[in-house]
Amino acid sequence: MVALDVEAGLDSNPLVTGLERQPVRSTAVVIFGAMGDLASRKLLPGIYNLAHEGGLPERIALIGVSRSSMTDEEFRASARESIDRFSRRRPDPDVLEGLLANFSYVAGSFDDDGLYVRLRDALGTLDTGLGTPLNRIFYLSTAPEFFPVITGHLGAAGLNETDEADVRVVVEKPIGYDLASARAQNDAVLEYFDESQVFRIDHYLGKETVQNLMALRFANALFEPVWNRNFIDNVQITAAEDIGIGTRAGYYEGAGALRDLVQNHMLQLLALLAMEPPTAFEANRLRDEKVKVLEAIAPPAPEEVAAMAVRAQYGEGIVAGAESVGYREEPGVAEDSRTETYVALRLFINNWRWAGVPFYLRTGKRMARKLTEIAVTLRPVPHIAFQGPDSDGVQPNQIILTLQPDEAVSVSLGAKVPGTKMQIRPVNMEFHYGTSFLSESPEAYERLILDVMRGDATLFTRNDEVEALWRIIDPILAAWAQDTETPIPEYPAGSAGPSEADALLDGRSWRRL
Repeated sequence: MVALDVEAGLDSNPLVTGLERQPVRSTAVVIFGAMGDLASRKLLPGIYNLAHEGGLPERIALIGVSRSSMTDEEFRASARESIDRFSRRRPDPDVLEGLLANFSYVAGSFDDDGLYVRLRDALGTLDTGLGTPLNRIFYLSTAPEFFPVITGHLGAAGLNETDEADVRVVVEKPIGYDLASARAQNDAVLEYFDESQVFRIDHYLGKETVQNLMALRFANALFEPVWNRNFIDNVQITAAEDIGIGTRAGYYEGAGALRDLVQNHMLQLLALLAMEPPTAFEANRLRDEKVKVLEAIAPPAPEEVAAMAVRAQYGEGIVAGAESVGYREEPGVAEDSRTETYVALRLFINNWRWAGVPFYLRTGKRMARKLTEIAVTLRPVPHIAFQGPDSDGVQPNQIILTLQPDEAVSVSLGAKVPGTKMQIRPVNMEFHYGTSFLSESPEAYERLILDVMRGDATLFTRNDEVEALWRIIDPILAAWAQDTETPIPEYPAGSAGPSEADALLDGRSWRRL
């Protein structure tokens, strides 16, 4: 096992300043599904970029696990190709070769007892070579149905704990298909692993702007005093995509937009935006506050769903100047499909801070452009002394956090237009990561993988949090499943979504995409 240069790159990138002061114990990372799309596009490039910036432990080993039969050298060649193709920076040959020297491969089916014997032997060999047990991370980059299979076999093989080292398991979304299946999945994982060992990953929480939301609120006296129902009129959370489902019909037909994005990513953003200040920036204290927010959102009764939730499918249209087919014409989609590609919700948080403030959530595919943002609109000023016939009116102040395609924060203010008339128009004060730090933001998976190595679960989801998320969504899914007659609204591909969603806004307007 080759030691990596942990100092490399620290002086050149301000976003990783401080990594050298937080040493990480020598670690073995085992990726189940190492030949899959997630590992190729995100995990392996993310681990390389951590190595490039000196964020990895001094001694690191990675074991790929998959059904494909191949040698260690063949796996290294495949990993090199993935990193060359998907890394956010051009790989440094010396850093890459040093990292790949620590890669090995174990082949086998996830339900094969022999796989776990071979895996235990491989980990034992690494421990012997180092002279001390390595921490273990088992990353389940697989379909959800394999989570109980893998964790059960790890437990049966005694790989769920190791003397003098920490063992952690990383579980990707989706966590369940509904509340009942989420509970079953959590129970299966927790049969052999303690909750403190389980890291349920939501890559949205690793984005710099999401983390900056907490800094924005709790590190600036400018914002927190107005972060309540007395000053905020409404909140809009948008996750729009300009792409369709591509080749994912097999998955998407069984999921839909509500499960795919709202149940996890968007409700997580809502919880971070609305939570009370934690007493410390520590995993369980922060997650306690998020759970309180989620539990304060009353699940809708069946008869209330139609008034607070809208679903739709994209139809034919023009996207980026090219004609696009409708959802039901996509390969693999049933002609009578009722799967939603667009969802809009109106939610209320029933607590002292947020009572009466509507939270509007919308997400959709084949929309006008790719955009993920949180827009906090303040109440209009109560009195305008210079209101008159020459005034164009005053727009409410807004605080906008943009996650995609750029990472930025902006605040809109009312300012006078130069000239003889008292005309007011919005102007923006903006902060962009690229220009402020003169560096590209790390990928979300880089931060989250490093947090797993450190054992920091702050940005990961706890089991009671997963269940609280599903309690909000389950009644909507049930109501839609029972309604097989009402036509599903359709919106043109390349548009801002269906007009039916406007009815949720109580006279307000959706932000322009």
